[in-house]
Order: sequence, then C-alpha cells, then structure tokens
Amino acid sequence: MITAPVPWSLAWREDGELATQDRFDLLQSLVACETAEVQSTLIAAVERLSITDLTSLSVGGVTSLCA
Repeated sequence: MITAPVPWSLAWREDGELATQDRFDLLQSLVACETAEVQSTLIAAVERLSITDLTSLSVGGVTSLCA
C-alpha cells in the first residue's frame, strides 16, 4: 500500500498555491475515497484546472490516500 504524501514533500508555486501536479494528484486521490456528495465538489475542482496545467500533468502513479 502506498502512503499519502507528507506535507513537506509537496511542491508549492511562487504564489503560495499547491503545484499543479500535486493538486491534481491530491484531488484525484480524494475523489476515489470520498462520498458521492463530496466527490462532485472535488470533480468540479479538477475541472477548474486550466488546460495548460492539465497538459503538463503525469496521470500515472497517483498516491492513494484511502485506507
């Protein structure tokens, strides 16, 4: 089982936001283990990522946060 990333291993942008790849990985992991009510909010957050951000993502090997 893969463990969740530790906060100090996450990448942060200069504007203080979580780096796009880490944000995508986190949202994708959370979608997989949340209730249906919460999933729709998380999916909307993924949909708000810009196309430019999404084209640079690596979508394999997402860290699982589910127990």
